Amino acid sequence: MKLRIAMFYHSLVSDWNHGNAHFLRGVASELQSRGYEVRIFEPENSWSRRNLIEERGLGALAAFDRAFPHLRSTRYLPDHLALDKWLDGIDLVLVHEWNEPQVVSAIGEYRRYNTRLRAFFHDTHHRALTARQELSRFDLSNYDGVLVYGASLKRAYERHGWGRQAHVWHEAADARVFYPRPGAQKNGDVVWIGNWGDEERSEELREFFLEPVHNLKLQAEVYGVRYPAEALEELGRCGVRYGGWLPNFEVPAVFAQFRATVHVPRRPYTRELPGIPTIRPFEALACGIPLVSAPWRDEEGLFRVGEDFLMAQSGQQMRQYLQDVLNDPALAESLAVHGLETIRSRHTCARRVDELLGIYESIRPVSVPEEVHA
Repeated sequence: MKLRIAMFYHSLVSDWNHGNAHFLRGVASELQSRGYEVRIFEPENSWSRRNLIEERGLGALAAFDRAFPHLRSTRYLPDHLALDKWLDGIDLVLVHEWNEPQVVSAIGEYRRYNTRLRAFFHDTHHRALTARQELSRFDLSNYDGVLVYGASLKRAYERHGWGRQAHVWHEAADARVFYPRPGAQKNGDVVWIGNWGDEERSEELREFFLEPVHNLKLQAEVYGVRYPAEALEELGRCGVRYGGWLPNFEVPAVFAQFRATVHVPRRPYTRELPGIPTIRPFEALACGIPLVSAPWRDEEGLFRVGEDFLMAQSGQQMRQYLQDVLNDPALAESLAVHGLETIRSRHTCARRVDELLGIYESIRPVSVPEEVHA
């Protein structure tokens, strides 16, 4: 028997300031490749989709269709749910934390009266510690558990008594999209891909990216959204080219054009949720590009720091590490090889699907046949 899985997320088609779409696409693609039925649901007018169309037009949606012809979603209005139809025959439903509370509650209530179904709430944000009042709006009493993307977030759920059981389910790279493009011409030294937004890492970006790039006089580019006018002016003063929004499926081709990249985590993750790097480093390492990161604590041993990538503890050390990577081909090659090795062995969406199926197996209804992994 093949499982039937439903996934309620903010958006499948738009990754405009919406990194969760990266992982959703990878997991859904992997599940489909194994023969599972996957139904994906997203709000009719999500802010990510709306902003993407306003900035890039409907052509951006057509580009998604070309990149992922096998992935489609059902759009809905939160006040007009058809759960009896959508969840009919579904074995497992994943409900992301960017859904409206009424949607989360309605699916939980449906689960309450459908014992064949198993439901998980999926959290990939820092709100559990930085905005507890927002997360407390969700009624998780009827969910079978919570999937959280790091042990520190799991501890937060357990501490607050949210959900029945929390399972660590890290994000990972979609190996179908993120892989090395050997032979590409190098057009620059360093690239950073990420959004400015919310002043959560402005100072860190200055210390660990803009100032080192400016001081070393490197050819650098930035891609992302939500850059205010003053941020764009600052990029210009530092000699950094701004490329705007970049579809996530085009990121590997951009990585291939540069000799190194950096990771600058947002402040709430380094302070409140240590051990959670977010999805960007997974994707960079999967593309075989040397990575130098601003500091964060790898409490769960996800990587081999110093082998898979370099971790700078200060702006001065970031400057030195970038100089080392750009001037030492053997070091750059070693980082690329080891980083790619770690991703392929431990951090692909295929591995995460294995983990998800293992979690489901531990709580599946006894009436469901045994061969869920066929």
